[in-house]
Amino acid sequence: MFRKILIANRGEIACRVIATARRLGIATVAVYSEADVGARHARLADEAWPIGPAPARQSYLAADTILDVARRSGADGVHPGYGFLSENADFAAACAEAGVVFIGPPVAAIRAMGSKAESKALMERSGVPLVPGYHGEAQDLGTLAAAAARIGYPVLIKASAGGGGKGMRIVRSPGEIEAAIEGAQREALASFGHDRVLVEKYLTRPRHIEIQVFADSHGETVPLFERDCSIQRRHQKVLEEAPAPGMDPVRRRNMSEAAVAAARAVGYVGAGTVEFIAEGDGFYFMEMNTRLQVEHPVTEMVTGLDLVEWQLRVAAGEALPLAGDRIGLRGHAIEARVYAEDPARDFLPAVGTLSHLRQPREVPGRVRVDTGVVQGDRITSNYDPMIAKLIVWGEDRPAAVRQLVASLAEYEVVGMATNLGLLRAIAGHPAFAAAELDTGFIERHAEDLLPAGATAGEADPVVLAAAALTVLGERRLAAEAAQAGGDAWSPWGCTDAWRMNGPGHQDLSFRQGSSPPVPLRTRPQADGSLRVDWPGGSVLAASSEDERGQSLLVDGVSRRIGVIRRGAELTVIHAGRNHALVEVDPLAPPATQTFGSDRVTAPIPGRVARVMVRPGDVVERNASLMVVEAMKMEITLRAPQDGIVAEVRFAVDEMVEEGAELVTFAEEVPQP
Repeated sequence: MFRKILIANRGEIACRVIATARRLGIATVAVYSEADVGARHARLADEAWPIGPAPARQSYLAADTILDVARRSGADGVHPGYGFLSENADFAAACAEAGVVFIGPPVAAIRAMGSKAESKALMERSGVPLVPGYHGEAQDLGTLAAAAARIGYPVLIKASAGGGGKGMRIVRSPGEIEAAIEGAQREALASFGHDRVLVEKYLTRPRHIEIQVFADSHGETVPLFERDCSIQRRHQKVLEEAPAPGMDPVRRRNMSEAAVAAARAVGYVGAGTVEFIAEGDGFYFMEMNTRLQVEHPVTEMVTGLDLVEWQLRVAAGEALPLAGDRIGLRGHAIEARVYAEDPARDFLPAVGTLSHLRQPREVPGRVRVDTGVVQGDRITSNYDPMIAKLIVWGEDRPAAVRQLVASLAEYEVVGMATNLGLLRAIAGHPAFAAAELDTGFIERHAEDLLPAGATAGEADPVVLAAAALTVLGERRLAAEAAQAGGDAWSPWGCTDAWRMNGPGHQDLSFRQGSSPPVPLRTRPQADGSLRVDWPGGSVLAASSEDERGQSLLVDGVSRRIGVIRRGAELTVIHAGRNHALVEVDPLAPPATQTFGSDRVTAPIPGRVARVMVRPGDVVERNASLMVVEAMKMEITLRAPQDGIVAEVRFAVDEMVEEGAELVTFAEEVPQP
């Protein structure tokens, strides 16, 4: 067994590997970039070494630097986690040359399965069914467009290397093919270092089902059942579960046999995942991920195994801990990925500081949270925006769904937009409960899952009452603090809203989003509660706190809430949603509107990947102007109106901050 391992990764997977290594008595070495100084994974490891600037290319993808740390720290093994260098055959080979064990599959297997095109050709020779497509060497536009026409639209353009939805485009008509190919190639090159793509028929109602396989160096290969990963957005997984709902024994056996055959065909050793796309009675090979998957915890929950421990034992030369016929399947598990992103803005990644983080209570064997962050950490644009993974288990699928709903209700994040509202909506949707799953689930149920925000004039009594009680409570504490040591009977220290010749009241005003401010009049009551009035409504409210947190009593009904203050903004956590309100200062000057619909600004910090216009160009509304790369994805910025480009303020490879104006327009409007 290993004495000390270096973990060539960050975040939750690094923390996950550290936990198993510590249980096995193996020392750990973490690496961290300048953006991860003080990060959780660096604090949990026995040693933590700096490896360079924040950009992954200069740190977590710097193979020579990482191997130098392995040598200097005395590590005898390197665990790559997932992403970054985990499926980089050159890095695996360099580990061998440096005399450290790469805790992953053989170099030849990574090379064979690392190319989607080559792996599909291998599967085709092995008789594994494939989706109709083109996997050839020629990458010119003419060849790829002809292949798409031959296959028939819609088609899917996919990066040959890598995964996670990077370098992937759906093309529904010939007019979209050129831009899709260029975008997929550019994104693939940036993410994986290779720009080769393939073309496949796009299935309209498929399920994404994958088989976990494990192999040792003694010739044994076993399947560890399947996972359904059909709930996706932007071709990236959001919810995964094991076993796959509705999986009958015959299909499970057929898919497992195909997965084992795929692994044996390349002499596989270690943990791997063979991914299939299934529609109707058929299933088709997509790719093999030669690493541990993000969703491996659901397999651990239903088998009772520690897959990281299996990785370490196999990499150390040991045989598989269990034979295939001794591996059982127990209950049902579901994983939800908690991301810093805004579902209302097409899942645009979000950045910010985790000013408040409350995770569900973990219950061994039933509720598990894998995370690499703590309250106070910052989510940056340098890496994947995942905050955590919530994994739940139940005796059967309905029990697991109930546990998922309950645990998601406990999750609280303040500081940036998250997908928690979407996850709660999915978990509570009747179609999810009925296991009506396919990769178009979110898009098909978007009206239910992605509801529009509150319209102007709407007011949630609970939210307004919580905000009012919080502000008045803060004022009372401030007055008491100022009064301490002074005149205890001074009328200026009173906070009871007393007024001469009239009932006492205090006026407040809150604005939510772009809606007009809502004026509140609050009147303290003899029993300590508060009467809150606003145009069109009135409630009687009181708050209390116990070991479970804060409660709000509104017109006799008690509800759990949370209120987080950040400057003038109060975030009220209620009914599974964050409600952000800004306290309006009545003495503040009117705000000046600096943003308009004719401005093109960076929605997130990132790097300019492509510029499509020059000063003087005449563009139509919605024309592509610039592509910004951030958090492993490309964001295309489009013209908000017809106009003439006056200035392009950033060039390719330049970094931009959120809100930076990228393209300006001349005042004159082009004549038709």
